[in-house]
This record gives sequence, C-alpha cells and structure tokens, in this order.
Amino acid sequence: MRWRWMSQPFTLILGVAVLVALAFAVPALSRTMTEALIFAILVVGLGVFIGNTGIVSFGHIAFAMIGAYAAAWQTCCPGIRQVFLPGLPDWLAALNVPLPLAAAVAMLLVGGVALVVGAILLRLTGTAASIGFLSFLFMVKTVFENWDEWTSGQSALVGLPLVVTPLAAGVGLALSILAAAAYRHSTSGLLVRAAREDEVAAHASGIRIWRERLVCLVLSAMIVALGGILLGHNIGSISVNTFWLDLTFLTIAMLVVGGRMSLTGAVAGAVGLTLLRDSLRWLEQGVETPWGEFALPAGMQEVGLALAVLLVLILRPQGLVGLWEADIFRRRQ
Repeated sequence: MRWRWMSQPFTLILGVAVLVALAFAVPALSRTMTEALIFAILVVGLGVFIGNTGIVSFGHIAFAMIGAYAAAWQTCCPGIRQVFLPGLPDWLAALNVPLPLAAAVAMLLVGGVALVVGAILLRLTGTAASIGFLSFLFMVKTVFENWDEWTSGQSALVGLPLVVTPLAAGVGLALSILAAAAYRHSTSGLLVRAAREDEVAAHASGIRIWRERLVCLVLSAMIVALGGILLGHNIGSISVNTFWLDLTFLTIAMLVVGGRMSLTGAVAGAVGLTLLRDSLRWLEQGVETPWGEFALPAGMQEVGLALAVLLVLILRPQGLVGLWEADIFRRRQ
C-alpha cells in the first residue's frame, strides 16, 4: 500500500514514547533521557544527509549553532536582552516569542543558510566535500566568536527559558523521524540514494545530483537546527564552544555506532552512547560499595566512547543496526 512505509517511523515513535514514559516514571532518569532524545534529533538530522548522500559532513553542528542562537534572540532573558546582546535591533530585542514559534523561525533561517552553503559546497564530492563542511564550521565559529553584540562572543549566553521536558524532546524527535522517513521514501530521496550508489550511472540517467543533494542538505540542516535549539533551552545557556568539535565527533560517533543507513540506527546509537556516557560519568564521581568507594579515573567517558566506536568499526563496520529498520507493524507473509 502507498502509506505502508509509515509503519517503520511509527514503530520508532512508539519507542520514543516508551523513553518519555520512563523519564517521567523514574525522575532520576529525566535529565539523561531528555539529553538522549535531543542527541537523537541531532543524529537523525545528520543521518538524513550522510545516509542518503554518502558524504560525511564534519560541519553540520554549525547549523545547530546558528539555529540555537537564532532561537535565543527571540526567547532569551526578556527585559535585559539588550544588556547581553546590545547589537540586536529594537524590534528583535523586544520580542518574547514562545519556543515552538521561535524554533520554527530559526529552522527556516537555517534552511536558507543551508541552501546558500549547499549551492557552493555540494559541487564538491567525497573528501573535498567533507573538508568543505568542516571549513564551514570553522568559519561560523569564528564569526560567532567575534560577533559580540549579537552572540556575546566567547562568553556564554545565559537566561534561556528552561522549557524542554522529556515530552517536548520526544515530540521533537517524533517529528524529525517522520520528516526523515517521508524524505527517504520520496522521489527525491530515492534519486539521491541512486547517485550515492553510482554517480556516473545517475548522471547518465538524467538525475540532477546537485539539486537532489541540495534538497537533502536543507532538510538535514533544519532537523539538526531543531536539536541545537532544544539543547540550548535544555541547559539554559549556549556558547560557541557548545557547538564545536566535541559535539561534532560525538554525534558522528553515535551515527557510526548505530548505523548510518538506518533511522533506527541513528536513534539507537544516540540513546545507547548517551546512556554509556552518563553511566561512566556517574562511576567517575564515585559510588559506595560494601568494600568501600569505587570511582573510575577521570576521562573514562572519552575512553569508553572511543572503545565503543573502535569495537563497532572492527566487528560490525555497518553499525549495530546496519540497514535494518524496526517495524513491528509490518504485515507478515
């Protein structure tokens, strides 16, 4: 049937609902689950581009940075916004926009940026495109670090409303999954994956590869921007360093571990590595045992994540999930 593909994203959304319910049922897990759901949005957005085009982007976190600041200009610290951001025009400094509306506006802005950036960078392929996106991240970081009157420069921008609950993050992830799945089963998604498999044959078949990759990039950037917006409003502050190489390589690691060709893999990798990282963080702080206090050495979070990525690359290069998609509603023959 025409809409049969929707059973796959609905299965994932059911899993997201379970995570949200668990966060509310066990308050100690609320922060961890909210963080995991937000990271899953970032990884789903990254997977839309990498999984469909085959181009590994090291610069997508720049879209999260732009989105986070664009939303903060509309929601941050009402009444004293001009103290922290004196360069904002009066009409923008006076706004007090609800987060859903601010997020929609910021995502549209990021989509426009992605359209311009993609029009340039997507004429490159392979390693050249990957380095091009990394250069874009460096450029955005430099601009935002020195744009003191709009971004507070290298200082953190504080006072963002703490309105992101596990439910809000879960709804954001559910919408991201639906958008990613709809694109994957669209004509544009099929064409861009055809180009990924054989670019020469795709050209010969009349596929406009540059245009299809540009569509993919815009959607991917908007989903990543949503993750950046929710991340900032979850911790209550943002800084340029929040959206830098640490977050870049963490999200790529999550995608690699889960499986870059699968939506299920993107979600599973994000949730799994978030739980692993938080467990190691908890053990680093020390726990009481019958034999005394036990604490892991500092830095084990990074070591544990690196080992997880290495083991997956060695034992299962396609990721834990590979090409498989969760689908409990699929009709059995």
